[in-house]
Amino acid sequence: MEPALKVPAEPLLVVVLGPTASGKTALSLALAERFRGEIVNCDSVAMYREFEVGTAKPSAAERARALHHLLDFVQPTGHVTAGEYARLARQVLEGIKSRGTLSVVVGGTGLYLRALLEGLFPGPGRSEELRERLRERANEKGPGYLHGVLGRLDTDAARKIHANDTPKLIRAIEVCLASRQRMTEMWKQGRDALTGFRILRLGLNPERNALYDRINQRAAHMFESGLVEETQRLIEKYGAAAHPLTSLGYKQAGQLLRGEMDAPAALHAAQQAHRNYAKRQMTWFRREPDVAWLGGFGDDPAIQRSATALVEQALITNIPALKT
Repeated sequence: MEPALKVPAEPLLVVVLGPTASGKTALSLALAERFRGEIVNCDSVAMYREFEVGTAKPSAAERARALHHLLDFVQPTGHVTAGEYARLARQVLEGIKSRGTLSVVVGGTGLYLRALLEGLFPGPGRSEELRERLRERANEKGPGYLHGVLGRLDTDAARKIHANDTPKLIRAIEVCLASRQRMTEMWKQGRDALTGFRILRLGLNPERNALYDRINQRAAHMFESGLVEETQRLIEKYGAAAHPLTSLGYKQAGQLLRGEMDAPAALHAAQQAHRNYAKRQMTWFRREPDVAWLGGFGDDPAIQRSATALVEQALITNIPALKT
């Protein structure tokens, strides 16, 4: 009887996920340094150039500690869909694999992470002309109008999308019109999941009040560090064409600049919006499969030790032999 052949282990892919301000950057850097890894950004706003203060991107000093990918690669007036991000990130992961280093994907944009790991249904491409028409109709007739349109095109999809979620409503209508079939039917066609890696998901789950305190402090620091001034420069340079100006922090800074609220109200609104976002992130991430949840912040040495132990265990996991 011939000896068993050892099947080469698929390389490990570590995913660091969690709500905003939970310390994902700190943990990803600790793991990248410990295991000679490279970091792949999965935060949709951190992909844009010139948006700095309100994005909490890794600093220049932090980027010097490990090689980073998919930061600052989109023009302020550009746009990257979840599907486009998944294609780019998978190319980056293949490059990291070829170098024999550890891939560490980090970020809080749940849809983009799902597109990378699980794939998306094979929907049609974007139509900016159609999207603009739909946005104009929504502005004219109110958010309920788009929900009503989708309800006529795809009742099941309309049930699953909130009436005020304009971006998702527009995409769903776009899919129905471009494909000439219901989006819920396309969902059933399956997804193109990522292959070639063993995935270890590490989730940060700090205590809620402590997280909210950090979120409030972070938002205050952004305003103190020039968020309003940065927003003013971006508005003057790009106007409404810069999509991230509607994101958290920048939206409230813009409202302050337009005189719609004073500085204390803008800060309070930004803090509340970030806290609400953190709640939505945790709701999303709790649906992720096989997450090893860590009950604290990513900059806590004890949490970093726990995460390191989990990665070490995953790296030395025995791979079954293949009998011949």
